[in-house]
Amino acid sequence: MNSSLNRRAADADVCLLLEGTFPFVRGGVSSWVNEMIRAYPETRFGIVFIGSREEDYSGAAYALPDNVVHFEAHYLYESAPADARPPREVNGDAAAFARSAQFHEALRDARSHADIGKMMTELIPMLGTDGALSEAQFLHSREAWRFIEEQYTRHCTDPSFTDYFWTVRIMHKPLWQLARVAAKTLPARVYHTVSTGYAGYLGALMHYRTGRPLIVSEHGIYTKERKIDLLQSRWIRDNRGLFERDVSNVSYFRELWVRFFEALGALAYGAAQQITALYEGNRLRQVADGARPELTCTIPNGIDVEGLRPLLALRSPERPRRVVALIGRVVPIKDIKTFIRAIFIATRTMPDIEGWIVGPEEEDPTYARECRALAQSLGLDANVRFLGFQRISDVLPKVDLVALSSISEALPLVVLEGFAAGVPAITTDVGACRELIDGFSADDRALGSAGAVVPIANPGAFSQAALTLLGDDTLWQAAQRAGLERVQRYYAKHQMIDRYRTIYEQAAGLPDADAGAGPGDAGARCPFHHERADVAPRRLSFRSR
Repeated sequence: MNSSLNRRAADADVCLLLEGTFPFVRGGVSSWVNEMIRAYPETRFGIVFIGSREEDYSGAAYALPDNVVHFEAHYLYESAPADARPPREVNGDAAAFARSAQFHEALRDARSHADIGKMMTELIPMLGTDGALSEAQFLHSREAWRFIEEQYTRHCTDPSFTDYFWTVRIMHKPLWQLARVAAKTLPARVYHTVSTGYAGYLGALMHYRTGRPLIVSEHGIYTKERKIDLLQSRWIRDNRGLFERDVSNVSYFRELWVRFFEALGALAYGAAQQITALYEGNRLRQVADGARPELTCTIPNGIDVEGLRPLLALRSPERPRRVVALIGRVVPIKDIKTFIRAIFIATRTMPDIEGWIVGPEEEDPTYARECRALAQSLGLDANVRFLGFQRISDVLPKVDLVALSSISEALPLVVLEGFAAGVPAITTDVGACRELIDGFSADDRALGSAGAVVPIANPGAFSQAALTLLGDDTLWQAAQRAGLERVQRYYAKHQMIDRYRTIYEQAAGLPDADAGAGPGDAGARCPFHHERADVAPRRLSFRSR
């Protein structure tokens, strides 16, 4: 591990549980985590990072802020050291596996089962090395074999028991790894997971082990994103014959993986004291996935409006408007190819239009090469520029429109940063983009449109929107004013920081006697349920322990 990450402490005020993000991966979530930690310099943070394999992360992309007192990283798919001892067959605890079977049945209808938290509290001690439901018991006991066999007979619609057996084993292995992590992770006054999934499961374990509050924040909806990945994956077997396959039905093993991540999400929601989303659409999705409505709220991302304001003065009023910039990673979910095709269509009307692609290409080199080849095949050498990673402050004063052609987003910061620098935007109709462009309330909508919203994967509509805004000075200036006013009024960073400050203080300030209170008990309601309001800045200060 990088020596700069070697920080250990006996405890922390807030322990962040992070899956595949900060400090190793750049991007919106990592940037948000970095800003959040730095916003509370008097708060002692611990970080538990969960990744795939250590070799998948080339090194820290962010320096740990000084108030990160503890850091640990765990990798779920590392090869375990060989055990010289041969596996030992055991009978297993029939009562423990029966209790596990009840728990699995409860998870099938987690939203209507009130005892999942109690059941999980009972099961956690059994997951330990010497427990009745330890990994060794799962791998080598007769009761585990009977349990898997019975579940296959009752539920599996795929003919291959072998594939079912190994899928169940692979699926469950990280759960014991995370149980071992939870048994050793530092105590904290508040646990905060920035997703559901494995980090959310670890958060649920920590809540039920310690009784301390858990906060769940989601930028995107983890279960939705994993479902997209799983439906596109090629490593999951589909044993149906050619004439048995119905494209409208998902293969059993894909469905099994989807249900697995849905169950992890339900466990995190059930353990959480408060659950936040970036915008109302995602909050409603959380409720549909099992979150209790009274524990949910929307806290949109905020940006440093005042810090970006000087970029507005750097814009040249004499330069003709013709530069459209897509600022983001060159990966399929950003649909860079639609942006390139839109520029190609626009050149027929505006030959000197420029499309800038500003973002790293290392994440998916094959896709990046395809994008470059597409631009070249369309004869766009003079119109499309691949600029790689750039500082936002160097780019925004030189562009006239921010473009976002993604097929999936939550609340993209780049659109807000463009607004603060005086740049309108064209976005696809994903995530919170329509709220950002057109407003979310009557007062917000009265500010006017800050650009245009177009359908997904529609280069013609994207091109027309760009030509309309670039070709009409009055319309462009109105969009600029609307974006500036919207970001200043509703998306300033201090608003986000102070809302989370209130949540942290509410969670950490619970009396010890109430620390194990379940979600929905007195004091657990989200303080910003359905609200967006200006909050006066305050300082977060945990009293001495």
